[in-house]
Formats: sequence, C-alpha cells, structure tokens
Amino acid sequence: MIKPLIILTGPTAVGKTELSIRLAKRIGGEIISADSMQVYKYMDIGSAKITQQEMQGVPHYLVDLLEPEEDFHVVKFQACAKKYLEEIWAKGKIPIITGGTGFYIQAVLYDIDFTDTDCNEEYRRELEQIAREHGETRLHEMLSAVDPVSAKQIHANNKKRVIRALEYNQKTGEPISKHNEIERRKKSPYLFAYFVLNDKRETLYERINQRVDRMLEAGLIKEVQFLKEKGYCREMVSMQGLGYKEILAYLDGECTLDTAIYNIKRDTRHFAKRQLTWFKRERDVIWINKDELGYDNEKILEIMIEHLYEKQILSGQKV
Repeated sequence: MIKPLIILTGPTAVGKTELSIRLAKRIGGEIISADSMQVYKYMDIGSAKITQQEMQGVPHYLVDLLEPEEDFHVVKFQACAKKYLEEIWAKGKIPIITGGTGFYIQAVLYDIDFTDTDCNEEYRRELEQIAREHGETRLHEMLSAVDPVSAKQIHANNKKRVIRALEYNQKTGEPISKHNEIERRKKSPYLFAYFVLNDKRETLYERINQRVDRMLEAGLIKEVQFLKEKGYCREMVSMQGLGYKEILAYLDGECTLDTAIYNIKRDTRHFAKRQLTWFKRERDVIWINKDELGYDNEKILEIMIEHLYEKQILSGQKV
C-alpha cells in the first residue's frame, strides 16, 4: 500500500504555519518541519519558530531539536524525516511536511540518493578557509567554473549548498546539477499532494517587512546577543541564518542597526523570490493563491481538502 504524504510549502511569511495547524486538526495529521532554522534550540525569534500555544496540541517534529553548534543539512533532514514519517504512519495519522526549504522537501518526496555526496572533511575545511580569506563569492566563482548550472541555481550567499556542490564535483568529477536532474525525474514512492501557498509579491514583501519589525520588537537583538555570549559564531551553520548574521554584524560593529535591519528585509525578500523560483520548477504542484481566494483560510482549507479526496489521500465520509 502506497503511504500518504502532504506537503504544504511556500515562500517565507506567506502564512504556512496557521494553515498547517488548521489542516492537521481537520484531517488527523502531524507535522514535520522542513525549516533549516527552526530545528535549532534558543533560536526562536529570528526563525519565527512556532510556539507551543500556536501548535494547538498538534505534534511537531524537527523543531527545537539541535544545539546551535550542530550542523544541519539535507542528508540529516532526510534521515530524520523518514524516521518520523514511519512513526506518524504507525499511529494511523497523515504526515504533513511544512516549511519553505524546497530542497529538503524534494529530498524526502523523491527519496533522493545522497550516497555519492558524503563529504571529504579535509576538502571542506579547505573550502571554508577560502571563504574566510577571500569571501563566499570566491567559492561561487569556483562553482561557476565546474558547474555553471548549479552556480546559476545556488545563490552566492548560500555557502552550505555551494560547498556541497563543490564537494560532489571534487569526489565524482561530475556536476551535482546532473545528479540532481536525474534524481528529480524519479517517481515519488508516496501518495502525495504538494501544495504551494502563494500571494501577490507586493503583499508578500510587506508581510516580510512587518515580520522583521515584529521580530525586533520581540527581542531579536537580545536573542543574538545571548547566542554570541554563549560562544556561537558566524562560522556555524545556524548563525548564518537570515536575521542572525545581520544582527551579528551589527553587534560586531560592522554596520549600524538601521543597515542591519535594511539588510534583513532585503535579503529575506530575495530569499522569498528564490523560493518561488524553486517551487515553479517542481512537478505536480498545486498552487494556492491567497489573493484569488480572498485571504479566506477556511475557503483555502476546503479547496485543499477537495484535492486530498481527488488524490485519494482522504477517503470515506468528508472530514
């Protein structure tokens, strides 16, 4: 029997959290977070981490799991997510993967094979050193030389993915873009529905700006200061997250607070744009445009439920 899986994704600040809770309560679902930052402890404000109150009793996985000094990457996400999928199915529940990290979602949905992407620690340290001495742009230039397709798809600031692509090329002699294209053509082993929640760009950008303002009011600077005092530094994967690296630059005297805030808002808008570009490339996606549905979450939910019945993820009397 093919097991059911629901994906609910979309750009940052579009409103995935509230809708995912509504959906989970309606269909008896449990949520696996596909967010690269909410997995870390102590990083609550800058990651817009869901609170216990917001969960409304719905079990969540991969939230508040790791210490900030631990690495979190797609291979680790895939392994954890597959374990939690089995646990959720064993309860007779439906797993809902929610979050905006498209590559994480793709890795689980199509069971991408990462056996050839194991890292060479010595080479990784060499690349990290190049980034420290010459900047992340140098790494991106190195990637452009060996894998222009990946270089076009991966932003220069995404050091983690740039390094992984360089590692793969160094190990196999082939571009990781070729590997990813082959894996992307695989058929999913699950009976799935892949929803992308979207909004008009100007509305989304305004929501992003307002969210950053709320983060600052909630104490983002104090949160980053606390992390810094505990010894967490910008070389760590966790501290390279949006909101954290900019405030860290301000605390280190590299820029003014106004500049840091401007950079957070600008970079988050750019991130949302890249997310949408990724989702547009994906197959079998069901787009849910909030503006076309009057921003009515109940109406949006009804449409999602209809799709779940059509795909036979839900059966029997309508929930």
